[in-house]
Amino acid sequence: MTTPTLAQMAVEVLGTADGRVKTALSRAHAATWFAARAEGRDIPLGRAQPPLRPARPARPELLDPRDVPRRRPGSEQGRIAMLHAVAHIELNAVDLHWDIVARFAEIPMPLGFYDDWVKSADEESKHFNMICDCLEAIGSHYGALPAHAGMWRAAEDTANDLMGRLAVVPMVLEARGLDVTPGMIDIFRRANETQAVEAMQVIYAEEVHHVAYGSKWFHFLCGRHELDPKETFHALVRRYFHGALKPPFNEEKRAEAGIPPDFYWPLTEIAPAR
Repeated sequence: MTTPTLAQMAVEVLGTADGRVKTALSRAHAATWFAARAEGRDIPLGRAQPPLRPARPARPELLDPRDVPRRRPGSEQGRIAMLHAVAHIELNAVDLHWDIVARFAEIPMPLGFYDDWVKSADEESKHFNMICDCLEAIGSHYGALPAHAGMWRAAEDTANDLMGRLAVVPMVLEARGLDVTPGMIDIFRRANETQAVEAMQVIYAEEVHHVAYGSKWFHFLCGRHELDPKETFHALVRRYFHGALKPPFNEEKRAEAGIPPDFYWPLTEIAPAR
């Protein structure tokens, strides 16, 4: 049987609706890719048309962000809602990382670019399953609550702009995870929910790498096109990100991921209307 191209693998993941099945497929394709790389075999990048939106299960119901119910994080229901939101973010991240592989396949990039995003997709798949395990251990499951419908908007807005995608998804949205995750870990630790604490600590450690991949390849493309990285980042975020960035920022982890303060602090004011 012929091994599918990497782009075909990506589109297969994007076209799979069930979260557990999607992430199992994602991890299997990542293992295939890295096994071939370790053996010195090339899996062709190929071409395959990704869907504008990935397949999704019937549940959770997707709502406008303003309509998603807010719950007190200190309550058990609040902690369930928090885990559910994290699972939703991780599932979207799986699709975002496979989407960048297939959608921009016509842009010549080093093989390391694909290594990084396949590795990220594999780790996000692991994260989704870890959080689903946490939910199921406390009597809930992914799909039990409504979720944020706007998660995929950044992908749609940057569907034709690789640099815009790198600026907005890993360098803004995933960097935000570095800011908020320590507080979430504290909430679960105070509730003695050890499984959730351990899962969130894994996510926190590995998300730094995903943000760093975004910064690395953003700077690579700026160098290729002789662009100033900071000015280009500001222009792209103002074009594609809706609203201002919100402090407080985890400056230590952002710096570890290659994003200095002068990249994000100037974006804390609402950008002028275009």
